Formats: sequence, structure tokens, C-alpha cells
Amino acid sequence: QVQLVQSGGGLVQPGGSLRLSCAASGFAFRDYGMSWYRQVPGNERELVAAIHSTGGTTTYADSVKGRFTISRDNTKNTLYLQMNSLKPEDTAVYYCYCFPNYWGQGTQVTVSS
Repeated sequence: QVQLVQSGGGLVQPGGSLRLSCAASGFAFRDYGMSWYRQVPGNERELVAAIHSTGGTTTYADSVKGRFTISRDNTKNTLYLQMNSLKPEDTAVYYCYCFPNYWGQGTQVTVSS
């Protein structure tokens, strides 16, 4: 079955960096666009970044442009989110996502001094 297993995340000071990973299995990863979402308690899940199946096209939420980079390694069936210059408002649970409705288990990212 489809599985998206996340790793990375944790506590970091403002201005720091983290990298999230999402290991995919059970489907042809290279044929699907992938995304990262995040959610703060009480708010809807919001799209952070998305990447085409080939990795050639990426899109970002305005709030993370220039600081976050989404990438993928289709030889390893893995999706990444490199997060730099982190801010307290980036604190959330981050999820990887694949159409039509497959989600990773979620990873807490906390940015605090």
C-alpha cells in the first residue's frame, strides 16, 4: 500500500535550518507531483511548496519563498523540504502529500529561542 514516512523536524532557534524528508513506497513515485503542507492547531492545513514529478517545476507559498526549497530524488523515492532562515511563525506540523489523498504522518517543527 501507499506509504509516506516522514523524518526530520524538531526544535530550532530563529534563523536556523532544518530539513524534512518523506520516503515514499507503494506507488510509482517518479510519476507523481508531491507537496508539503503545514498546519497550526485551530487553522486549516496550508500548502507550503509543491514539485512536479520530474522536479523541474516548483511552487511556494509567499510566506516561505526564498527561504524554503522543495526537492526530490526519484532514485530514492524521497521528497525533501530544506527550510532556512526559520521564523517562529513557521512553527507547525508539516505533512508531505501525494494526490489523491495520501499524507505522511506529520512532523512537528518548532522555531523558538
